[in-house]
Amino acid sequence: MSTNNPSTPLYDVAIVGGGIVGLATAWQFQQKYPGRSIVLFEKESEVAFHQTGRNSGVLHSGIYYKPGSLRAVTCRTGKLAMERFCTEHDVPYDLCGKVIVAVDESEVLRLENIYERGQQNGVSCEMISADRLREIEPHVAGVQAIHVPESGIVDYKAVCVKLAGLLTEQGAELKFNAKVTEIKDSANECVVESSAGAVRAKQLITCAGLYSDRVAKLSGRNPDTKIVPFRGEYYELVPESESLVNGLIYPTPDPRFPFLGVHFTRMIHGGVECGPNAVLAFAREGYRLRDVNLYDLFDAVTYPGFLRLACKYWQTGLGEMWRSISKQAFVKALQRLIPMITAEDMHSSPAGVRAQALQRDGQLADDFLIDQSERVINVLNAPSPAATAALDIGKQIVEKLEGRR
Repeated sequence: MSTNNPSTPLYDVAIVGGGIVGLATAWQFQQKYPGRSIVLFEKESEVAFHQTGRNSGVLHSGIYYKPGSLRAVTCRTGKLAMERFCTEHDVPYDLCGKVIVAVDESEVLRLENIYERGQQNGVSCEMISADRLREIEPHVAGVQAIHVPESGIVDYKAVCVKLAGLLTEQGAELKFNAKVTEIKDSANECVVESSAGAVRAKQLITCAGLYSDRVAKLSGRNPDTKIVPFRGEYYELVPESESLVNGLIYPTPDPRFPFLGVHFTRMIHGGVECGPNAVLAFAREGYRLRDVNLYDLFDAVTYPGFLRLACKYWQTGLGEMWRSISKQAFVKALQRLIPMITAEDMHSSPAGVRAQALQRDGQLADDFLIDQSERVINVLNAPSPAATAALDIGKQIVEKLEGRR
C-alpha cells in the first residue's frame, strides 16, 4: 500500500464507524471546520446497524455515574445537546420520566447513595415514598424510589439517519460496505485500506464499537483492554399489557455486580421492552444463541480478563444463563418490580450485543476510553450512556484535533 499514490484521495479526516459516536464525531467536525473534507467508513450497508440501532433508546440523565467521570460529564451535556438536535431536526423524543425502585428495606441505603450521586451530577431527581411511586407507576412494588422526571426515550436510529443526511448534504463522503482491513500511520498521513478502496487522511478517528480493540490494533496501538461481547436478551409486553408501565422502571443496582439488572422501558414508537439479561455472546455479532464465531469465542474465553471475571461472578453468570433459556425465570426477575406480570404478558424481542471493554485483571472498564497518538484517535470503550452523550463525546474528540497538522 503506497502512501504516495496520487490517485488515492486525501481527506482532512477519516472516521471508522457508522454508529452514533462515529456519526456525531463527523458532524461535530463538520460544524467546527466547515468546508474540510470528511470520509466515513461503515462496514455494513446502513448506519446504526449494531449497538446504536439495537438499544432501547433511553435518554439517560447521568444519575448512576461517578461524579467527575467522563461518562457523568458528557451524559449531562450530551443529553441537552441531543434534545436540542432532536427538536431542531424533528426527531421524536419524549421525557417520560423514570423511577429507580427499592423493592425492600435492604435496598434503601443503596438507593440513597444513588440519589446522592445524582445530586452531585446535577440531575433533577426526587426521593419519593411508596405512595408517590404508586401514583407514578401504579403496578410497581417498592418501599421507596427515586423519580427522575428528566429521563426520556428517543429513536437513536433516526438520529443517525438524520446525521448521515446532514453530513452528505455538506459534502462528507460515507462509504458503506467498507470494512477497514489495514491502516498505515506515517509521519505525514494515515492510509486506510478497506473493502471499498483506500484513502489517505491527515487525521483518523476510529469509533468501531464491537471491533474497537481490533481496529485500534490495525492503527498500530496495543490497547490494555479487550472487547468481550455480552448479549442482552429482551421480551416485549403484548399490546394488552402495555398499560402496566407508564415510563421507565429500573431496579436499584447492586454495586457488587457488573450489570444493572432487568428493567422496563417504554419505547418511542410504542411498546414496552423488558430486560435485558447479560450472557456471553458466542460472536461479536451474536444476536442469537446459534450465532457462533469460533475466532471471536476463542478470543474471548482465553482472555485472562474474562477468565477472572467469570471466576468472580460465576453464580451471577449462571443466573443470567438460566434466564436466557427459561422464560419463567425471566418473568420471576421482572416480578420483583411488577408482581402481577405473567409469562402471557410478553413475547420475545430482538436481542442486542454490548461491546464490553475488559481489563486483564477482570475489571470492566468503567468509563469512556479514548486513546490517541499523533494522527489517530481511537474510541476504545463507549458503553451506556454513549448514545445519550454522543454529541458531546464527538465534540470532545474534535477538540483533541485542535492544533494538529
